[in-house]
Formats: sequence, structure tokens, C-alpha cells
Amino acid sequence: MNTMSNRVLITLFTLLSLTACASNNTASSGSGATNTGATTNTAGVISACPQHHANGDMPQLVNSKLAAKTQALCFTEFAVLHSGVTRTPLWASEHMTYAELLMDIDRTDNFYAEPRLTVDERAELADYAGSGFDRGHLVPAGDMPTVEAMRESFSLANMTPQNPSNNRGLWSSIESRTRDLAKQRGELYVVSGAIFAGASLQRINNRVLVPTSYFKAIYDANTGESGAYWVANDANRNYKMMSIAELTQTAGIDPFPGIDAFSKANVMPLPQP
Repeated sequence: MNTMSNRVLITLFTLLSLTACASNNTASSGSGATNTGATTNTAGVISACPQHHANGDMPQLVNSKLAAKTQALCFTEFAVLHSGVTRTPLWASEHMTYAELLMDIDRTDNFYAEPRLTVDERAELADYAGSGFDRGHLVPAGDMPTVEAMRESFSLANMTPQNPSNNRGLWSSIESRTRDLAKQRGELYVVSGAIFAGASLQRINNRVLVPTSYFKAIYDANTGESGAYWVANDANRNYKMMSIAELTQTAGIDPFPGIDAFSKANVMPLPQP
């Protein structure tokens, strides 16, 4: 475990004095989302909505203490792991295909608090009001192929407080380049995530933690290639490309636990944002 991973754990648990008790359960269906089932993989780990994950395997929290107060939520076209500690998603997973990306769905911008989460663990619209941060999607609205999926993408369970310049500039460009790559290759599995690191973390409305950086991990199941973008949550276009192995150490999250070590150690050609 590297220094950054340690800082992530120390910050989260010193800040909120929480115990490391995981509850990665499949959510029941409710307003704004669907319950699409769960499977158990060969390691005996339950995977919520496996159709959204590479090889059906949910991203793995290799730093197990990050699992405190987490809940896996299934949506029509994506899945998230929500943290009641940060009141944000830790990761969001999707299977992008050429055919679905051809759909032209009007953006709705109807943000809403996720009703399947308890009030004390979820973000509210009021938390973001006047904060100076965007409600930044992990799974982009632009990836959504249906009206229902578009609506679901505006759940605050899919949002983090994001620097506006980053959200509308560099991060938006990475989202667009990822869609282009998925169209070129036919399909991709993509996991986007938030990283919370450093001696102290900013909170909006004294409730919702602000990520220090983000990642977007990409896996091509047809070629076995993978790679990731790492992006600082600031206005400086601070980013780099890295292997899944490096990302796992940096974020404490393995986005693709079922892929082989060779793929994880090498970075696929990724478009410049």
C-alpha cells in the first residue's frame, strides 16, 4: 500500500471517526433506479448488477476500510458504490457500446437526492447550493442511451463536488474522448471514481466531501487492453495516464479485479483529452 492510499484512509476515518464496517449490498428497487440482480463470482464475492462490470465483477476496494457505510446501487445503464462517509459515490461502472452511444437523448438536468439512501448518508440539493462546485457526474449524462437512463444519471448518488473548470473542461474532454474510443472499438467497460487524499479535506455544507482527484479506468474486453486517466480536481488541467496496477495503488480501488496481471501492468493507447 503506497503513501497516498494510506493518506486516503487516515483522512476519511480520522475526519469522521467511523468504524470499518462494510455493507456492500444490492439495493432494493425504488424511485430513480432499478434493482437488476446480483451474482457471486468465483472468489465468493457478491457482484451487484454484473452486466455493468467487466467479467461481471464489481470494482474491488483493496483498502477495505473504504467500505465503511457503502451501498451498491444498480441503475438501468450503470452501477455505483455510494459512501455514507463522503456522501458521494466512490466509483461508477458502465458498459459502453457502439449502438447505445448512437442514441441522441436530450439532457434533462433534473438533479435529485437518491431516495434509496438514508437522509444522514446522502447528499441533498441544498448541499451544493452556493458551494462554488459543480454537481459533477461520474457516469456522464452524455453516455445515456434512453430517457430513463438519462433521468437516473442525475441522481446525487452519481455526483461529487467538482471544480467547475475541471468538470466543463478537462473532465468533459476525457468523457468525450472515451465515447469516441468506445465507438471505434465497439464496446468498452469504464469505471469512473473519486479519490479523497491529503491531510485535510474540504466539505460543502459541512456534509459532502470534495474529491482531491478523479480517475476514469477503461478496459477493452475484446483485446484485453486497459488503462486509466488520473485527473486532479482543480482548474489546472493536471492529469496523467497510468496502468490499472498503478491506479489501484493510488486510489485504493481495483476497477477491474477480474482482468489479468499483464493487462493491469500495461497502458493501452488512450486519446489525449
